[in-house]
Amino acid sequence: MTEHNAAPLVIAGRPLVERFLAAVPAMTRAVVTELVDVVPVYGLMPSEELAGDIPRIVERTLRTFGEVLRSRGVPGAETLAGIRESAARRAEEGVPIDAVLTAYHLGARVCLGHVAGDAGPGDVGDLLATQRLILDFLQRVTSAVAAGYVEERQADDHSARQALLAALLDGLLVEPAAARAGVRLPPCYLVLSLHLATHPDEAPGAAVAARRKVRRVRVELEHQAAEPVLSMLTADGGVALVPCPTAPEALTDADWRRFAEIAARLGRAAGTEVLAGAAVAAPRAVAEAAVLAREILGVARTFGRRSGLFRLADLLVEYQLTRPSAARDQLAGLLGPLDAELLATLRAYVASGLSRQRAARHLHVHPNTVDYRLRKVAALTGLDASQAGELPRIAAALAARDAVDGR
Repeated sequence: MTEHNAAPLVIAGRPLVERFLAAVPAMTRAVVTELVDVVPVYGLMPSEELAGDIPRIVERTLRTFGEVLRSRGVPGAETLAGIRESAARRAEEGVPIDAVLTAYHLGARVCLGHVAGDAGPGDVGDLLATQRLILDFLQRVTSAVAAGYVEERQADDHSARQALLAALLDGLLVEPAAARAGVRLPPCYLVLSLHLATHPDEAPGAAVAARRKVRRVRVELEHQAAEPVLSMLTADGGVALVPCPTAPEALTDADWRRFAEIAARLGRAAGTEVLAGAAVAAPRAVAEAAVLAREILGVARTFGRRSGLFRLADLLVEYQLTRPSAARDQLAGLLGPLDAELLATLRAYVASGLSRQRAARHLHVHPNTVDYRLRKVAALTGLDASQAGELPRIAAALAARDAVDGR
């Protein structure tokens, strides 16, 4: 029931809605950071998802709750429909429902911490009213999320397989989850951390084209093994576990050539470039392998790889450059004088294979603008991106910067 005529909530002498909405950007960052730290599934999502869609959803939900604080009522049907639709997309991507619900509860905890932080003895009444609103909001959100998952995924076997994927990525005891999913655990999983480039049909807002691309990749993955392939994919990439009949220590170069062909087939299915960081592990070691595969993918992207499959053996020197050391810190320091715009331009230029045209398209600027910014980079750092011989040092500096920043 909406309390339209109720007095505004006040905490520490200031209207709560005003304080809350002003803190939304900071709370959004805090929630996303906690998600990555606390829920392994989120930590393995593509960086584009963690920098784009996930923060947008968190911020939108926080602002929705801000309006609940203003009205002292409940979210409307349109708002709940949006939450249900968002949950359905997460289900389609393969994100387990418990991870989504955890995200909303983490958000509620961050909200409560912000609201209660400055509360004094005289604020008890308004604080209790706020807690009731949070609990009521969570109850309605939980129902909407569950409805979204049911609508998208009616089949019990899918839910059970996603629970198995979550158990593997969390490093939990996996045998019970495998039994519930009716899946026979293989001797080994090929763990792929995938980056999917944008398909030409994916104009801004073209969600249908993005979903079709993901669906094609998922179907192709299913063709790669006799046993079920477990995956969590978005339009930017994600993680996939491909069962292998051979133990990790018994894999041969021929096996790795076959794995490389899997990445090539995924690229053909997606209709765009697919880059994969790869590791292999027995089921109980999948969690560590998934972290390593994600790190390998990050190193490959930083050093300008655009497609193909890479394992640690393929990037030993590049990977080592991202590990803590005095050299790494000095390399990262080379880029210290660059602002965000210049740093983004340098990254785009390296990732494009030193193509100013491709970098310009990625940045939505004119190629001459790329040239101008790269000259500024050279003036500020001494790193001349127009010289091919400088590429190893530039790529090493970018990798070191990413490692220092925790990207």
